[in-house]
Amino acid sequence: MNILLWHVHGSWTTSFVHGKHRYLVPVTPDRGPYGLGRARTYPWPDSAVEVTPEDLRGADVDLVILQRPEELDLAAEWLGRRPGRDVPAIYVEHNTPKGDVPNTRHPMADRDDLLLTHVTAFNELFWDNGGTRTTVVDHGVVPPAVEWTGELDRLAVVINEPVRRWRVTGTDLLARFAALAPLDVYGMKVAGLAAHLGLPEDRLTSHDDVPQHAMHAELAKRRAYLHLCRWTSLGLSLVEAMTMGMPVVALATTEAVEAVPPEAGALSTRVDTLVEAARGLLDDRESARRAGAAARAAARGRYGLERFLADWDRLLEEEVCASR
Repeated sequence: MNILLWHVHGSWTTSFVHGKHRYLVPVTPDRGPYGLGRARTYPWPDSAVEVTPEDLRGADVDLVILQRPEELDLAAEWLGRRPGRDVPAIYVEHNTPKGDVPNTRHPMADRDDLLLTHVTAFNELFWDNGGTRTTVVDHGVVPPAVEWTGELDRLAVVINEPVRRWRVTGTDLLARFAALAPLDVYGMKVAGLAAHLGLPEDRLTSHDDVPQHAMHAELAKRRAYLHLCRWTSLGLSLVEAMTMGMPVVALATTEAVEAVPPEAGALSTRVDTLVEAARGLLDDRESARRAGAAARAAARGRYGLERFLADWDRLLEEEVCASR
């Protein structure tokens, strides 16, 4: 099957393109948001191929994966065919709703020409999807090549754009944990974060846009993983950290309450409780090891790549067959 999709979310797309199909990934000369092409910091198989907008006109495309509303018109322009009408289409929603929650209307609400697929049950519940057909395919991750060792008495965090997103990503809570142990923060646009929080750099070190494999190797050395997001969809970095056996200290918000069992570390809406839990993991490495083992078992059981790809194969085949 030839599947057209844009490179929007690196970790999710990395898992998706590990399937058995051929993946057509648009690329433009500027490698901008609608032509990013193949990933440069994630390992992608050769079955994910770059295509220009010109290549797509008349190309053999069995199904389109949409992830942003504007891709509907863009796909129609580049393909010369209407997604959902002339070629089957699935819209993947990665994000929690914004605005008048829980009354936020999804941009694909009340459509009869596509399947709206959410990456968490929480997202499906909180978006107003109208009459559009919906389903949920839980995340799946490519297992990191490293295992947790936790020899460093430091806490790890992965956040993209922590200054701009601030309360959404729980950036304002980081100082509470930096008082316990040094923090290592990985992600995009994390440079200068210590200064924004008024912390000395020896209490919070930024690691900006580190390649995924190198980031995993460093995360595995830290004692525990902090997930302090108030209102984001389930972060794949959290699932990856659990998969490699990291104990987790997480806010009990959105889909985290389903992903993180209490025995994997700590899960609470009380920040004081999480601070004390982090203290315990820092003080007792054996306790951290046991929590990490529980995290690994939970993540590999629910977010395995094989299950993820099998779920997607079923959906893809159903949508293509239904259009014939």
